[in-house]
Amino acid sequence: MPAISPVITKAEDAQRRHPPGADDVAVTILARGEQAFLARLEMPAGGSVPLHRDATEEYIHVLEGGGTITVDGVDHEVGPGDTVYMAANAEVTFQGADAPLVALQVFAGPEPAAKYGRWTSE
Repeated sequence: MPAISPVITKAEDAQRRHPPGADDVAVTILARGEQAFLARLEMPAGGSVPLHRDATEEYIHVLEGGGTITVDGVDHEVGPGDTVYMAANAEVTFQGADAPLVALQVFAGPEPAAKYGRWTSE
């Protein structure tokens, strides 16, 4: 098997994207490979993520803030240091608490992150 050269994403070069009409929500794409995707997710206090499903496993690691994540109908309170695992095709929604959320987001496979292609880039 040939060696794979590392690819380094410098913070100042990372692509940052916003959903249309929501400049206070951002995903900074840190790494995107063939088998995984890593981003920094930022949302304002009280921000929310609508009900959705992603085709691959997803992990969220909360760095700052928190809120309630509902996975397959079960509510979970999360805060700094907590890591959430969501199985492929899990039904997920999120409601932020009274502080801004900063989290790391990992998809097993880059396909679910394709939705960020429709967001505006800086």
